[in-house]
Amino acid sequence: MCHPDRRDGPLVLLGTIVKAHGVRGEIKLAPCTDHPERIGRYQQLYLTGKDDQDVRIWTNTRIRSSGHLVIVQLKECTDRNQAEQLVGSQVWVPASELPPAGPDEVYLYSLMGKQAVSITGQSLGIVCELLYSAQNILVLRDGDQEYLVPAVRTFITSVDETRVVFDLPPGLIEMNR
Repeated sequence: MCHPDRRDGPLVLLGTIVKAHGVRGEIKLAPCTDHPERIGRYQQLYLTGKDDQDVRIWTNTRIRSSGHLVIVQLKECTDRNQAEQLVGSQVWVPASELPPAGPDEVYLYSLMGKQAVSITGQSLGIVCELLYSAQNILVLRDGDQEYLVPAVRTFITSVDETRVVFDLPPGLIEMNR
């Protein structure tokens, strides 16, 4: 997902702060990335408030894993009360700071705005949104019709500058109608 109101380039969602940790201002982050260990490479993290409008820059000083969550220490967050106020905030990083995608990898944010087609050539509309959950979902919109497609590599056969080709299981598109 990209944060829409960035003038100097898009921000890509890394995760959501789910709780405070300890008394020194650490936060627990539910990552929405396949590589949560990479969060430590970003010196600056952009946090949006619960209303998703106010974007503030925080300094990332340390991370460590805690099960499926990541514990993050922010320089500006020094006690539990501050950390608790951040719960529900989303954590972003500039897309320009992401490492290059590997040969068989694609950043999901980069699919936004591309034409979606099936392997048989059926137009599925435009990739317009990414919903983060236990299973990331791409939202394809074709006029008034909206299709929800799991964002899994096995469904995406190719990506070029303008389109994404999907090989979807039988019945998935019809199930969305």
